[in-house]
Amino acid sequence: MSRHRRFHLDHVGHSVTVNVRAGRRIEYELLVDGKEVGYRRDRRHGHAVQLLAGELPGSPARPFALRIEHPAGDRDAIACVLELDGAELPLAEATAG
Repeated sequence: MSRHRRFHLDHVGHSVTVNVRAGRRIEYELLVDGKEVGYRRDRRHGHAVQLLAGELPGSPARPFALRIEHPAGDRDAIACVLELDGAELPLAEATAG
């Protein structure tokens, strides 16, 4: 896996970003509107699925779960899915440039 990957989704006026950094451990950083709202560190070959929780600002705030999947057999594959209000919204991988 490359050392740093970023996944992003703009939804209902808010930005959701996940940064994944790989080294001796894998670090997951969840940002909403550019502010860190979740963080997890796991062993390099940790769990196949990571869950982070956050909420979209508003009145009332809208809680969501962010599911990060590492499919078995492919160390480079990552899928990030925002689970909000019963819907599953995939985050696209941001490309450099």
